Amino acid sequence: MNNTFTLLEFNKILDMLATLAVSERARIKIRNLKPYSNIREIARHQEETTEARRLLEAIGTPPLAAMEELDKIMNILGKEAVLLPDQLTALAMFLATCRRMKQYLKRGEQISPVLSSFGMSIDPAQELEDEIDRCIRGGRVDDNASPELKDIRRQIESTRDRIKQKLSSLLRSHPEWFMESFTAERNGRQTLPVKKEYRHMVEGTVADSSQTGSTVFIEPAAVRKLQEELNYLLIREENEVLKVLYMLTALVEDYAQVIKINMEAMETLDFLFAKAKLSIEMKARLPGLTEERRIVINNGRHPLLNPKTVVPLKFAIGNGINAVIITGPNTGGKTVALKTVGLLSLMAQSGLHVPTDEESLFCVNSSVLCDIGDGQSIEQNLSTFSAHMTNIIRILNEADDKALVLLDELGAGTDPTEGMGLAIALLEEFKKRGCLLLATTHYPEIKEFADSTPGFCNARMSFDLNSLQPLYRLEIGIAGESCALHIAERLGLPKHIVERAHKVAYNKEAPSGKGVPSAEATPGNAYHDEVRQKKLQHEELFNIKGVSAHEKATPGLSHDEKPVKYNYKIGDSVRIRATGQIGIVFAPMDEKGNVGIQVHGKKIYMNYKRIRLYLPAEELYPDYPNYDMSIVLDTVANRKARKIMDRRHVEGNVIIYEDK
Repeated sequence: MNNTFTLLEFNKILDMLATLAVSERARIKIRNLKPYSNIREIARHQEETTEARRLLEAIGTPPLAAMEELDKIMNILGKEAVLLPDQLTALAMFLATCRRMKQYLKRGEQISPVLSSFGMSIDPAQELEDEIDRCIRGGRVDDNASPELKDIRRQIESTRDRIKQKLSSLLRSHPEWFMESFTAERNGRQTLPVKKEYRHMVEGTVADSSQTGSTVFIEPAAVRKLQEELNYLLIREENEVLKVLYMLTALVEDYAQVIKINMEAMETLDFLFAKAKLSIEMKARLPGLTEERRIVINNGRHPLLNPKTVVPLKFAIGNGINAVIITGPNTGGKTVALKTVGLLSLMAQSGLHVPTDEESLFCVNSSVLCDIGDGQSIEQNLSTFSAHMTNIIRILNEADDKALVLLDELGAGTDPTEGMGLAIALLEEFKKRGCLLLATTHYPEIKEFADSTPGFCNARMSFDLNSLQPLYRLEIGIAGESCALHIAERLGLPKHIVERAHKVAYNKEAPSGKGVPSAEATPGNAYHDEVRQKKLQHEELFNIKGVSAHEKATPGLSHDEKPVKYNYKIGDSVRIRATGQIGIVFAPMDEKGNVGIQVHGKKIYMNYKRIRLYLPAEELYPDYPNYDMSIVLDTVANRKARKIMDRRHVEGNVIIYEDK
């Protein structure tokens, strides 16, 4: 599939998506994004993208966190190391962001019930944030972090003031002894800049001297005792700071699981909002999904081309037409059409919105298999053909009835007769396998094969013969031409050469006085009637009226589907059929079929027929079933009370359980 990603430039879409994410964790998640194979899973991811976009458009940009420092913090925990003030500050900022995100999702409950459910798993850990904010200020441990630290720092300031007063007194008493009228710190000591000739007049210890030797920095004996006292206080301060940091680190370790879940939730939300931002940038839409082998692209735009100049693609395949053969002149847009179909299919299956108009529909492909490459020179024909064959053999080994196969310049790069024979044989083989097939070619024999073979349909890239310019518009039901003879004639090639070329190519004379004829079908002949029939058959593919872009086309989203008696367990995420709200199971199903569900902080019981599984607990919580579900299901008050009970007995401390 990676080869397909490169050929269809899906990797470039992921790069675009990654630039819209805030955290590196989300960017890694994006770069690992691959198409999903289950239609329900695709529908869920599409719904998440849709709701994220609704929130962006209704409320604005969500609060997200980069989290790079958080990964370092989580690696430190449990290793008897201490968190530094900057790290603790980063953690507090992250928790504040979590708190704002929870509020943001709360505001969007009615707009986005699915994404709002992520807010249920976010615990801002307000106590931890408050404690860090109390103890850490301005990148250092605050004086008020502990009474001992406050007292020590008060003594430090007092001692420093006494040292300064003593030194200032000496400076004033004999100003002629000193080079400057202020003190200087040397090697951690407070010194006086004494002139060399007066060095013996000042009692004390020499700490340093100037480069010229004219100034000697002396620590006076009168302040030495004060300096020693200061050094002792600084050691006490350092120890007390470490105590505070160890206390905060231990507190963070108590919240390690909460922080981990918050990080995972923020990573997922960053990922979802990045998809939503891309949808807005591309002016994309929610694609319809179907289990039928059918693709309908209504004015699809290649997302990597200039949206102001790109010609929208109208394309459909399925419902009896399982192969479309595109012909037309070089540089006419055949390869772009192939890539557009393949790329939009990958995007739709990856939970991304696609740049199309409404009423577009995509099936779920087991794989998208490509052989796409530009034509090479004559000198490279052998290597080009070998490369094509290697790719096609690989495709044959992987292709099944759920595959989408894209073949560019089928049969090219070798003898035309043999290339044509290979092309038709391959088309027949892919038809047997039941693949959806889109191929480009120049061979007239393949056009005839497509017209005469059930399940095949010709198409062409339109070309303006007057201006000799491609129009980049796909027309279904009509075989195209290479237009080589038309172009040659318009450019001034002598008429007799063009006519001779036509006779050699088509084994008949060109009509007299009319130049080179068009191969397009004319009304009244049998060929025209066949083409018209296939064109009408193809146009029927675009008729998807009455099929919802997301619900009816996608199994499992309809409200009238048959309820499933699923063995719900604590932690499962479920959707209420009537309202679409998301809840968390807090009590398994009883003998009457009632399941306990927590919805927006309220606990209710509901019959299994009124709900359906949205996400199993194994996908929501790390290390399930060992995960502490009280983080999600219990109130803050009960959790505080339980924490106190674990440590000591407190009179009046109770845990309140809600009645059924």
